[in-house]
Amino acid sequence: MTSPAAQTITALRREHDSLASIVATLTPEQLTGPSGASEWTVADVLSHLGSGAEISLAGLRAAAPGAEAPGPDFNQSVWDRWNAMSPQDQASGSVESNAALIAAFEAVPQDQHETLRVPTFLPEPVALRTFAGLRLSEVVPHSWDVRVGIDPAATLSEESAQLLAEHLTTDLGFLLGFIGKPAEGREAVVLDIAGTPYRVVLDDTAKLTTEALSATATFTGPIEAAARLLYGRLKPAYVPDGVEVSGNVTLDDLRTAFPGF
Repeated sequence: MTSPAAQTITALRREHDSLASIVATLTPEQLTGPSGASEWTVADVLSHLGSGAEISLAGLRAAAPGAEAPGPDFNQSVWDRWNAMSPQDQASGSVESNAALIAAFEAVPQDQHETLRVPTFLPEPVALRTFAGLRLSEVVPHSWDVRVGIDPAATLSEESAQLLAEHLTTDLGFLLGFIGKPAEGREAVVLDIAGTPYRVVLDDTAKLTTEALSATATFTGPIEAAARLLYGRLKPAYVPDGVEVSGNVTLDDLRTAFPGF
């Protein structure tokens, strides 16, 4: 049986291979052109993914018995080095850095998938599934940022969107508490994502759940669009046909509640 960690690692491999094939075709003009991330060029996004992969790889290596975690200045030194690169080097370096991280994930023996604990920014080390999920939660939206800079009709893969939803209702539920910004003083929202078991709850915080709560609103559209909404990537220019929101909240309200990163 494939472990939950293995499912996420497989998704990371799929996302990497897809993005790498696109990066290989990018022109200098496309690299320095706008991405789906506000105020970032395509090269900026790739730099962010590359530096993040390097930092994640150091964390994964630190999970080995007897290994030491990187020092307090490590992350900043990585960011400074990547920020100083040319756009072309950021692009090629991102592919190499991500490939190294994926290979390290894939090298973790299956019998350690449930027992390995990896240090992160969180107070306690996390399970491999959660660590890989944190990386997927960065890679999927930022890979879209790159692709939409080239193709305004770009979407997430359904497989990645489904897996992100599974993580956000379980081990990564805390993330929406960080990135969600519910409006103060407004009535609570229970947004049914039509055709799925998921509901978005907005009250004093934000969460995604599979609880059978009574819905106050409905999101109609593909799950990839719902996932992009949660990650702040369903701006008016990028809404696919058929997406509608009805009930006690509007799509603009939801964009405000999930401004992205």
